Amino acid sequence: MSLADIFDKYPDRRYIMYGGKGGLGKTTFSAATAYYLAKKGKKVLVFSVDPQASLSDIFERDIFGKGNIEIMPNLFACEVDADRRVQDYQEEIRRKIIDMYGMKKIPEEIESYIKASSAEPAMEESAIFDAVVDIVVKSDFDYYIYDLVPLGHALYYLSMASIYDAWLDKITGLREQMREYDQAIATMQREEQTSEDQIYNELVYIKERIGQSSKIMTDTKKTAFFFVLTPEEMTIVDTEKAAGLFAKYNVPLAGYLVNRVISRDLLNENIPEYLRNRIQMQAGALEMIDQKFGSTVHARVPEFDSEIKGLDTIKKLAEVMFEEKLS
Repeated sequence: MSLADIFDKYPDRRYIMYGGKGGLGKTTFSAATAYYLAKKGKKVLVFSVDPQASLSDIFERDIFGKGNIEIMPNLFACEVDADRRVQDYQEEIRRKIIDMYGMKKIPEEIESYIKASSAEPAMEESAIFDAVVDIVVKSDFDYYIYDLVPLGHALYYLSMASIYDAWLDKITGLREQMREYDQAIATMQREEQTSEDQIYNELVYIKERIGQSSKIMTDTKKTAFFFVLTPEEMTIVDTEKAAGLFAKYNVPLAGYLVNRVISRDLLNENIPEYLRNRIQMQAGALEMIDQKFGSTVHARVPEFDSEIKGLDTIKKLAEVMFEEKLS
């Protein structure tokens, strides 16, 4: 089944994710898919959570950290600025501490801890995750195209929903038990209870947001995850392993896209020996892909002779991926 057939057959799949090892073409495929859907009259947002990917370069527009930028009719793009999200996080923590505990200023020892937290890798991951939640729960677009981070980070990112959910279940459960204790307490303690209630309500709010995002990402009717790979044995092996890991998080795997396939027609021409050897190597890898993934491979995209940058080239890539001429 072709990629166009997949989108026609499952029109309710509004959340499209591309994943795979770094440097295989996830960002370009995300951009081309967004272009294709926009040309079909759908309002589309393509966004990247990979600090090394660059939709700005591909679309030749400065969009980093600027929210949802309109690239052309129906097509919007967004690059998440994780550093700014971390700063926003820290400022929000300061505000909540001041509001919750009636402080005039943050104590110095707490301030130093808040500042030090920006160096923690988990803080950046959390900021990115929270940015994605912000994007997907608003439902402002017909389609959301995720350009995920490379495999290892993507697995961590995908696991965060279940990790947060389990943690918050325990915390909110404890808070609920505490609220069931004797309500007839002294007037002085009632003020403390109000503060406790604020904490509880905040936890419930976080849990609801994460729950919404988690449901979206594991909804087989609304979400499709595509692996991008190239015809190289190590990439195939890594992709197969990753697919098994993703299945553990119930991510709806929709299929595979093979990128950078060199045409065998070149074998009939006078080409350098290294290129001839590479084509032969790819022949074995493509056979391996057929054996392992079979009918779940929905596109084989040839090696382009130029970098994928600008709408003209993105259009050409979209036409190849979806096997359809676009106006």
